[in-house]
Amino acid sequence: MGLKRRTKVSETFSMASMTDVIFLLLIFFMVTSTVVIPNAIKVTLPQSQKQTAVKPLTRVTIDANINYYVAFGNQKEIQVTYEEIAPFLQNCYAKEPEMYVALYADENVPYKEIVKILNIANENKFKMVLATRPQSN
Repeated sequence: MGLKRRTKVSETFSMASMTDVIFLLLIFFMVTSTVVIPNAIKVTLPQSQKQTAVKPLTRVTIDANINYYVAFGNQKEIQVTYEEIAPFLQNCYAKEPEMYVALYADENVPYKEIVKILNIANENKFKMVLATRPQSN
């Protein structure tokens, strides 16, 4: 009877490859985090080449005389004061949490009026769409 020799196979795990993977993941997340964080407010010009396919449920309209109008669904627009816009949108959000709010602003409306409405949407985490007209050729 022969004696069998058992050889111990040393199993070593190289941490170098694990370190490389972690380093690459770190770089990936650092690069993508700078792309993911958008500006707080994006404003589109009155004319655009591409129109959105989203059907907004709620509309906020600002006419050239800085009068505010709001509507939900197929309702007719009603004139409101600036202070009444946020409660109206919150009420609409309670009815439909996945709503989009479309902002229709006359192209002569001062920029600050548009930003005021966008701030309401930003504070309440509403999804906002800026309505534009197709670009004329």
